[in-house]
Amino acid sequence: MFRTKRSVLVRRLWRSRAPGGEEAAAGGEPGEAAAAEARSHVCGGGRGCCPGKAGRGGRAAGPAEGELKALTHAVLKRLKERQLEGLLRAVESRGGVRTPCLLLPAKADSRLGQHWYPLPVLLCKVFRWPDLRHCSEVKRLPCCESYGGAQPELACCNPHHLSRLCELESPPPPYSRYPMDFLKPTDSQVLQEPGDRSHWCVVAYWEEKTRVGRLYSVQEPSLDIFYDLPQGNGFCLGQLNSDNKSQLVQKVRSKIGYGIQLTKEVDGVWVYNRSSYPIFIKSATLDNPDSRTLLVHKVFPGFSIKAFDYEKAYSLQRPNDHEFMQQPWTGFTVQISFVKGWGQCYTRQFISSCPCWLEVIFNNR
Repeated sequence: MFRTKRSVLVRRLWRSRAPGGEEAAAGGEPGEAAAAEARSHVCGGGRGCCPGKAGRGGRAAGPAEGELKALTHAVLKRLKERQLEGLLRAVESRGGVRTPCLLLPAKADSRLGQHWYPLPVLLCKVFRWPDLRHCSEVKRLPCCESYGGAQPELACCNPHHLSRLCELESPPPPYSRYPMDFLKPTDSQVLQEPGDRSHWCVVAYWEEKTRVGRLYSVQEPSLDIFYDLPQGNGFCLGQLNSDNKSQLVQKVRSKIGYGIQLTKEVDGVWVYNRSSYPIFIKSATLDNPDSRTLLVHKVFPGFSIKAFDYEKAYSLQRPNDHEFMQQPWTGFTVQISFVKGWGQCYTRQFISSCPCWLEVIFNNR
């Protein structure tokens, strides 16, 4: 019996689903206040907007795989062949290639177990995060046509046009607090280098204590920073000439992969982890403004975090503070380490000991 091309695509998509039952990458459910501030609306409001979220009884038991398979096949069989091909490219490349939006009716919810889920949440559960349960846990990426709600009657269901929100309310894993390490004099030279006045930030790539390549000036609202990306453009770290022969540096460099996406949005600057390994971020605007220490935040693959808030950064400047006047002010700087964390209770106390890391310096003018 011959299978149609559509049925072959559906079978390939089901085989490409995310492994079920994997542990949650960032334990706990997002705080409602942070989620409301961070998300772009995802589900279109159908059936009370994701009532699949657990109530007072806690997390509900996951549905049987047979039920999930039947529901997924029923949804996929509604798609056109061209839509199935685009979805398959997105899933098999893990978002590494540009794929079109998968626009479906916003109110077309699907029932799984005792709960109803919007289609974007359902497909993200199947292909990316099996533990995903509510639309407030995800955020649309700027590449998505549904970003900003331009077509409220339609919702994009491409799972790689969404990222998962990083939970800040829960304390980070043991890469805990450490004394604020201001930039050293060698780093201050980076801040003083002239750049295009139209840029909104510049990016420096470091391997341990050595900067590799020139500063990368960013004018476009979104920038991909990667080592190896199947399709796309941006800041390719793999093209930089590095003399570092350290085995650890070379090992971490090979794990950067799709890297990160840096996006300037209305509410601040977001970092989306596109790689297959965690990244670690330090930013003054992610912490209590009265704190004299900063947290290093661990961001898992597929997660987003608002790494920089302009309003908070301006309020943090303290020109009359003698200590701050003696050191370069880091309020407009974000540091990002690939794969390896740093800080107290960790072998690396300072980011300059990390194998591969970025310094993002924002234009405060």
